Amino acid sequence: MPTAHNRSQRTTEAMEGLKERCGWCKGSELYENYHDREWGRPVRDERKMFEFLLLETFQAGLSWITVLKKREAFRAVFHQFEITKVANMTEKEIQDALQNADIIRHEAKIRAAITNAQCVLALHGRGTTLVDFFWSYVDGMPIRNAWKELNEIPAKTDLAVQLSKDLKALGFKFIGPTVVYAHMQATGMVNDHLTSCPYYEVGMP
Repeated sequence: MPTAHNRSQRTTEAMEGLKERCGWCKGSELYENYHDREWGRPVRDERKMFEFLLLETFQAGLSWITVLKKREAFRAVFHQFEITKVANMTEKEIQDALQNADIIRHEAKIRAAITNAQCVLALHGRGTTLVDFFWSYVDGMPIRNAWKELNEIPAKTDLAVQLSKDLKALGFKFIGPTVVYAHMQATGMVNDHLTSCPYYEVGMP
């Protein structure tokens, strides 16, 4: 199995080959850094997994760059994405969040973040974790696609539809198939970098 050093070396070699990043991230340093350092890299840490899930529920109906620009404010409001602390947020904290112009002030989504944290704790009570739950849908290994053009990449898949259905059955909110697929892309469960992107090989076994 390639080491992290070897994967990094492969990425560097690809960069030196003057390949271009996926087109969706162009024009913003924040977006490019996110694409290069996070998007599509397999996430095995539960707090990080929950962070992406929380942020993606707030993205619904908005652009991802809008959420990224407010990421640090979300981090402050939602206790550094510590699941137990989010699950136990008080009504006062909810009302304070609704007055915080640095985040997306959507009451249903704020309450959904708390509900979803409680659902994660319920998973713990069943002997599993959010990470294990998500990765079980791909047998623990990223799905490797081979898209050549951005317009080939789907907004959702049959697997995302099923995962969304199962999450909703567990009580999760604001977790439709499009949100789920975006989560799968972000956390490296699926590799949707274009084959021409220098980061296509990142995170692959």
